[in-house]
Amino acid sequence: MLKEDNLFEDIYIEDELKEECGVFGYYNNDDEDTGRIVYYGLFALQHRGQESCGIAVTDDTVVKQYKDMGLVPEVFSEDVVEKLTGKIGIGHVRYSTAGGSLRNNAQPLVSRYVKGTLALAHNGNLVNANEIRHELQQEGMIFQTTIDSEVIACKIAKERVKCGSIEEAIERTMYKIKGSYSLVVMSPRKLIGCRDPLGIRPLSIGKLNNSYILSSETCAFDGLGAEFVRDVEPGEIVVINDDGIKSIKTHCGKEKSRMCIFEYIYFARPDSFIEGVSVYEARKEAGRQLARQHAVEGDVVIGVPDSGIPAALGYAEESGIPYGIGLVKNRYIGRTFISPTQGQRETAVKIKLNALRHTVEGKRVIMIDDSIVRGTTVARLVNILRAAGAKEVHMRVSAPKFLWPCYYGTDVPTKEKLIACKYDTVEEIAKVVGVDSLGYLGLENLHDIAKGAKCGFCDACFTGNYPTEIPSVSEEVSKDETEIRKSAKFTLC
Repeated sequence: MLKEDNLFEDIYIEDELKEECGVFGYYNNDDEDTGRIVYYGLFALQHRGQESCGIAVTDDTVVKQYKDMGLVPEVFSEDVVEKLTGKIGIGHVRYSTAGGSLRNNAQPLVSRYVKGTLALAHNGNLVNANEIRHELQQEGMIFQTTIDSEVIACKIAKERVKCGSIEEAIERTMYKIKGSYSLVVMSPRKLIGCRDPLGIRPLSIGKLNNSYILSSETCAFDGLGAEFVRDVEPGEIVVINDDGIKSIKTHCGKEKSRMCIFEYIYFARPDSFIEGVSVYEARKEAGRQLARQHAVEGDVVIGVPDSGIPAALGYAEESGIPYGIGLVKNRYIGRTFISPTQGQRETAVKIKLNALRHTVEGKRVIMIDDSIVRGTTVARLVNILRAAGAKEVHMRVSAPKFLWPCYYGTDVPTKEKLIACKYDTVEEIAKVVGVDSLGYLGLENLHDIAKGAKCGFCDACFTGNYPTEIPSVSEEVSKDETEIRKSAKFTLC
């Protein structure tokens, strides 16, 4: 069910990191409105994807689906939500990384095959999707989208024909696919969740009365009044049906876990807990670490909304310098602000973030943000602060320098576009972005921000230490596949 009148292409302010997806699943053992529960769950995960969204539900016989481009409240009217009735429901919010904003790539994906119907929602990114896609195409499969999630769905369907259950088919598929994935899968009588063997993307289990929930983040449980049960383990398959919940520990999960450290720094909502650690406290700790590593004299500490604020509070707490609200965010500009020219980009930043003159005028300002990617937005923010009367602007970043692209679902640009790769020293970067001084969180302290986490971390975007093999274009099997690889930067979910 896709509307035909609202196809658009988003042009993003280009210096923001983008994370690709959020997934949600609900197994209804109570007299609840399944579609509405999934709707509210997606609303809580909206920060993970603001390009498209969708819900699929089943009542054991029929799968109903609705998805489209836009935010959750824009796509789902009251009339649509009321029609999404069923025993089981899954949902998805999506971000493509730049130009692959297509309704056809919206999820969940619903596949009808010889054994029945399955619906799938995926958070992550496969590094061997093209290899598997080619194998399946050689066997006659036809793909309707350009996303790697369809590769997973088709592979599961193929394996299901050869084995006795959907969970066994998923396990067989997990042995073949490589990269990052947290999946929620819906069959007529089962809700299934799984994480990749490295646990790169999060997935948690919750309970609402007698019903079960799967969610990318625990913040969705709080809004629904659900109880957090536990995190899905790396390499684990969780099967929920009328008999309850069953865990399948695959041998896939024997490797050391490597969850994305940037979930704590930027992606997750601050009120979520990931692997037992408060995201808010992790960000505050990053700020404390910054204050110890990069002390500077100042009059006020400010945070760049939103993810820079907890780190700014931590910096202020550790340094003893007062915290103030120095930048005000326009929350209604959204992620679809079209800014194709340089002049329009300048205006876009000014409209999106404005300085609070009372806080910064005549003061030595210490500005905290979660990252510097290309450096363009930082330079504009510095100009805004100076125009508001800031005497000095010192920048502190609650992450190390971005030096490597991400292959696991984060839109980190190619190395030549990363400002930290263009300049040899921090002082050079500081000069380019226009700050009086600049300091990054040290690599040696990066993992300390999430003390107590029950996992290891992927920090490849800072270190180049990738937890899987990374394919190159030369490894692709045909010219067509090379073209898919080139476009995949924009379309992988």
